[in-house]
This record gives sequence, structure tokens and C-alpha cells, in this order.
Amino acid sequence: MATCNNSSSIFVFFKLCMKVIDHLKGSTKTLFSFEILPPLKGANIQSIFNGIDPLMEFNPKFINVTYHREEYLYKEKENGLLEKISIRKRPGTVGICAAIMNKYHIDAVPHLICGGFSNEETENALIDLNFLGIDNVLALRGDPIKTESSFKPHQDGHSYASELINQISEMNNGNYLIDDVKMEATDFCIGAAGYPEKHFESMNMETDLMYLKKKVDAGAEYIVTQMFFNNKKYFSFVDSCRKIGINVPIIPGLKPIKTMNHISFLPKFFHIDFPEELSKELLKCKNNNDVEKVGIEWSIEQSKELMIKKVPCIHYYTMSNSPSVKIIANEVF
Repeated sequence: MATCNNSSSIFVFFKLCMKVIDHLKGSTKTLFSFEILPPLKGANIQSIFNGIDPLMEFNPKFINVTYHREEYLYKEKENGLLEKISIRKRPGTVGICAAIMNKYHIDAVPHLICGGFSNEETENALIDLNFLGIDNVLALRGDPIKTESSFKPHQDGHSYASELINQISEMNNGNYLIDDVKMEATDFCIGAAGYPEKHFESMNMETDLMYLKKKVDAGAEYIVTQMFFNNKKYFSFVDSCRKIGINVPIIPGLKPIKTMNHISFLPKFFHIDFPEELSKELLKCKNNNDVEKVGIEWSIEQSKELMIKKVPCIHYYTMSNSPSVKIIANEVF
């Protein structure tokens, strides 16, 4: 059964959930999933539920919950010196995942990142997840903090996602950082990120695929791609992965364009290209409503083609835009 059993015990309830890889292997049709962004601090959990509720009719098998790094501000002290203060503007991913699983009885996938965490802090976070019965994670390096131009790892942390995945795999084998403490092995299903248009820091696609294979060899059981707007690039990416021995499921990630700002922001921030046909339609847009209509129509066509090709799942980046995704899913699922 694809959903979790309703139990009065949250702990037992969580333990009855499934791993993402089992959802993928156990289905004969393309699955539906999506990703949510934790709200800014001050909002309550209902704001999360309001974004999820409209999409529940499409039977999502799992929901990803992003993690956002700390930010820094500088506060002037009485002596005139500046004090660097770390702040987090969004609530914790673990708590949101627990709330989602408890309310909707489906699997939640917390994002786990390298940036800002020591190896010990990562292990503690994984112990907490394991205790709650949350056994799916998406392992990422993460972005630089906003005040830095490049990624800088914690001095006692991981520099690459492959290293993070290896640590999780070691815990799955019962190997923890402290050798003399006997602890049970974890049982995490590990996902990794893939880039159909290559990661912007990679020298070329071949190098990027080499790093992706390291993640799979370290223990990643499936891949979720960054958003793309040209399906040919996804299909080419999958073919290239298969040629070098990456045989795990590769889930395409789609993002419906919604605002005029997205026209410049998405290519700039995510280092992706818009196909010429899409660009021509976007250039005709006069306002956000025009852009949203084009974005929905384009995502519908992308989704239909991906369904025809029998991709394992289509993963939508909602970015708090569930109405657009609902329109798309109505036409496709």
C-alpha cells in the first residue's frame, strides 16, 4: 500500500511509511510528487497545509521539504564594532516533515545539506530523523550563504554531496562517528540532485556526470533533476547517465513560470536556458497573468511528453504556487 497506516502512535505511524525508491519500483505508471518551501518565521503550519491541500487529489507519493541555510547580519555594538549574527528565517525542515506525515499519511522527504553543518551535527540530525521514522532524505551540497560568492563548507563538515551521501550510507551500515558507541544501523533511502544542463560550477557536462556517478556509487538510490524547460535536455541527460553506468531512476523536475520576474530570474539563478519557442511566447507577455498562462501551458506540454516516455515520476517545484501546479496536474494525471 502506497500510503502510511493511520495509527494513534506517531512513531509507529511513521515507521509504516515507504521509501521513495519503493514507490518508484512499485508503480507501473508515472507518479506525482512536489516540493514545498518552508514559510518565513511567523507563519503557522496552516500556511503549509494550504499549499498542500489543493494537490492531494492527485495522490502524491512523497513531498519534498527544502532546507534554507542560515543568513548573517551585522549589528553595531556600543564600542562601534560590528557583531556578526547568524539568523534563520524559516522553521525547521524536520518539524514540517513530521507534521506533513502526521496529517496526510504520506511520505515527506527532508533536504539535508552540507553547508553550515559539521559531520557531528549531520549525524545528530540523521539520528533525529531515524528516531521519528523519517527514512527518506535528499542529500545536497547546498548553496553558498547570501553574503558569500562561493560555497564554503563547515571546517568540520562536508565539501561535496557525495561525502554527505557516504556518511548516510555508513550509518545505514551501522558505522557512526564514535566507534565505541554501539548503535543500530539506520535505513535511509537517499536521493541526489542531477543537472540536465550541468551544475554551473562544473567545467563541462562530462565532469558533472562524473561527480553524479560518485553520488550514486556512494549510495544514492535515485536522482531528482533541477528544473528544465527543454525535454530534449532531460532525455539527453538520462541517456548520458546510462552510458556511464548510472542506472538509478531519474525523476524530472518541472517548474511552472509564474511572474515577469521569473523570465530573468530563473535563467540567472539556476543557470538554465529557455527554448526559443518558449522565449518568444514570454516576450509577448505584458503582465504576470500572461506569464502564468504561458508557464502553465508549457508545463502541461512538457508533462504530457514526459508521461508518454513513461518517466518514473514528475516532480513539481511549487515554490508556494500550488494553484498553477493543480491546473497542470488536472490536465496530466
